[in-house]
Amino acid sequence: MSADPEELPVKRPHVTALAAPTLPLVALGLAGACRTPERVAAVDFAKVVTPTQPTYAAAVPPVSDAPIKEFRIPIKNATITIADGVTYNGWTFAGTMPGPVLHVRQGALVRIRLVNEAPMPHSIDFHAARIPMNVAYRSIGPNDSLSFEFTARDPGVFLVHCGTQPVMLHIMQGMYMAIIVDPAGGWPTKADKQFLILQSEFYADKPDSGTAQPDWKAALAKDASYVVFNGRAFQYQQTPLQVQEGDRGRFFVVNAGPNYTSDFHIVGAIFDRVYPDGDPAHALAHVQTYPVPAGGGGGFETTFAQGGGGEGMDAFVTPALADATDVEVDTLAQVVDRQIGRDELQRIDVHNVFVLNVIAGHDACRDRRRHQVFAAAFSGHHHGLETAARGAGRRRIRRRCRLRISRAAADQCQNRCRQA
Repeated sequence: MSADPEELPVKRPHVTALAAPTLPLVALGLAGACRTPERVAAVDFAKVVTPTQPTYAAAVPPVSDAPIKEFRIPIKNATITIADGVTYNGWTFAGTMPGPVLHVRQGALVRIRLVNEAPMPHSIDFHAARIPMNVAYRSIGPNDSLSFEFTARDPGVFLVHCGTQPVMLHIMQGMYMAIIVDPAGGWPTKADKQFLILQSEFYADKPDSGTAQPDWKAALAKDASYVVFNGRAFQYQQTPLQVQEGDRGRFFVVNAGPNYTSDFHIVGAIFDRVYPDGDPAHALAHVQTYPVPAGGGGGFETTFAQGGGGEGMDAFVTPALADATDVEVDTLAQVVDRQIGRDELQRIDVHNVFVLNVIAGHDACRDRRRHQVFAAAFSGHHHGLETAARGAGRRRIRRRCRLRISRAAADQCQNRCRQA
């Protein structure tokens, strides 16, 4: 994903009309022969694989200025880790969940070659394309391939998914990715960092050992086992995204669903701009939370300025996760260790936590050492934060969290506080 696309020269056929006299005909032919070939940026996602360790690579790949973009996308089955200790037999684009990010510029000609290396029929559906579905989105069988092209007319961030019936099954199995279409004239602001955040849901049984299997009844009941960002639960808690204090971050958020809305919010920040569907022509200013429906996308910008959303840790949350099952409720209570004295606060949401580490260029807070326990308390689609002081006992922690966290989780909070 991080590799730059290979640019290849391509000459389009030049056709000249027969006309007299002969000399202009020769001149026209020579002019056609000397025409500068158009550049093609070609990426084969069988060779350019998106890194997923230690986390899915959320940084958006650079966009090429080549007017033609070619992408070869293999479909394959893969065993994926969807949470710590939980593997899942998924169906994927290019072997990862989500699949790779396609990044083009408005007006580019996008050529797709889909290759089915899986043992069952699949297809692909680009929400960014204006194209007849029976031409481009038809299912292809094992060892078959399909090629089509479209012009990226609309700027924004869009979902790409398998459209083979039943669509919900193919999506819950992992067949989704994103395409970002930059505006032809560029973005109205300069972003220091750009990240792709794709929300999705897993409906899986809970085996005592081995690999989890899909639970179709749970999907029909909208009873998700995991609701995650970029394919794996809690991956960015252990390895947060990194930005510098003062950076403007641009986050492309896509919701693969198939059922839940993502009410996207950064704890401790306000979005300077929100671009519904990712189109800057639709920009909203000073937004706290904005919904991204299943099948939709959006662009979000915020600045991590000193003294306001600066140094520390922030969590990206989606309160719709209150609808998910309680499989990981025991991890709600977390301790933030401030050993270096910086304002590192870790806010926790159910299942879906996306931590961003803001690195400061100074240690102004070195002498302000505090240790806090944060837990999320939910009511419907709303969430809140409660704190417990350092050294608080298990019973107090559980009472302040206002929910039934396990004794083990409370013990973990207490032990981490004692070690701080």
